[in-house]
Amino acid sequence: MSVIYNIISSAAWQILKIVAIFNKKMQLFVQGRATVFADLNKVFSSTDKIVWFHCASLGEFEQGRPIMEQIKKECPHLKILLTFFSPSGYEVRKNYEGADFICYLPLDTKQNAHQFVNSLNLELAVFVKYEFWPNYLAQLKKKAVKTVLVSGIFRENQVFFKSYGGWMRNALKGMDYLFVQDDASKILLNKIGIAQVSVAGDTRFDRVYEITQQDNYIDFISEFVNDSYVLVAGSTWKEDEELLVNYINNKATDTEKFIIAPHNIKSEDIKKLRDSIRKKVVLFSEKEGEDLKDFQVFIVDTIGILTKIYSIASVAYIGGGFTKSGVHNVLEPATFGLPLVIGPNYYKFNEAIDLVAEKGCFSIQNSEELNPLLTGFYSDKKHRVATGEKSFKYVKNNIGATQITINNLQLCEKN
Repeated sequence: MSVIYNIISSAAWQILKIVAIFNKKMQLFVQGRATVFADLNKVFSSTDKIVWFHCASLGEFEQGRPIMEQIKKECPHLKILLTFFSPSGYEVRKNYEGADFICYLPLDTKQNAHQFVNSLNLELAVFVKYEFWPNYLAQLKKKAVKTVLVSGIFRENQVFFKSYGGWMRNALKGMDYLFVQDDASKILLNKIGIAQVSVAGDTRFDRVYEITQQDNYIDFISEFVNDSYVLVAGSTWKEDEELLVNYINNKATDTEKFIIAPHNIKSEDIKKLRDSIRKKVVLFSEKEGEDLKDFQVFIVDTIGILTKIYSIASVAYIGGGFTKSGVHNVLEPATFGLPLVIGPNYYKFNEAIDLVAEKGCFSIQNSEELNPLLTGFYSDKKHRVATGEKSFKYVKNNIGATQITINNLQLCEKN
């Protein structure tokens, strides 16, 4: 299997360069990797001690971020290198100030892995949640670079636990330590002979809890809400928006307000959403000069402010639960002590499963389930507050993974 993998890895780069001619996202994927090795040689010297974090995309970055920032705080002599696999992660966080350098990870060929690992003075390599690249792991082991996994989570259907997954099991066994999110992951790893593992939890809880400690005030959002009850719908897709618009048009009172932050902010889709709502609507892009408190619906046709908006919400609807990939981040609104509403596809996400079980979050299938739920939250403040407290308590009870991980890494004892 490893031979086949290496043949595919080597051929993939040539294929991707052809695909990039016709696909804008793939252009970013290919062009972003073109100068990585030259850039690394310019940024880091042979004496720099480097901690390398690799994240697949944006979600994994949020899990690695608390550890990066804690290392920067406790071990300022170390340099931070952050790599991404996906353009959706790199393009959003390429200017993140917590890392000394940010780049794409070259594809996992033997040549790339050898050049990457051997050109850097690595103190530690940190893989976040998943993405176990066997050639990189082999090179790290060969060079005796301490390699760990943080916020890892494993399921029985992964290749490591299949009869044909021996080559990937060996790659995983080469890691020095694995910090996983739950007992189930530890048990699975123990069964395949991996003993260097402990349950540390999910660092995302630390990250979202920190958000409550920062300044989340946005003047125009505060002006729009004007101390009213407001439902914030974040990362919504078409299916979510159809349900929400049905409620807004047919069930909502004039004193309920709504902020919708679509996942897709293409102008034609925003126009369709706006035209479907029979209440008074304002867009973020058209808010200047408007008396925002006079509007009932605010559509956020921009990115980067949703987390702060949750801080002023009464209830949160999180989109994605009607898509194949599943519901988006439920922890960001949960940390503000909000009742949560999601679609039916959430079973890949432990935090969503837990919040539904704790009754801080409710999963709905259609308007017949959504409408009375939202009406109930609006009309019964006591119920709304009690539900939100369950969400916040869940987040608060699960913080601490960052410090557990840092304590076990013992990086600063080397200084």
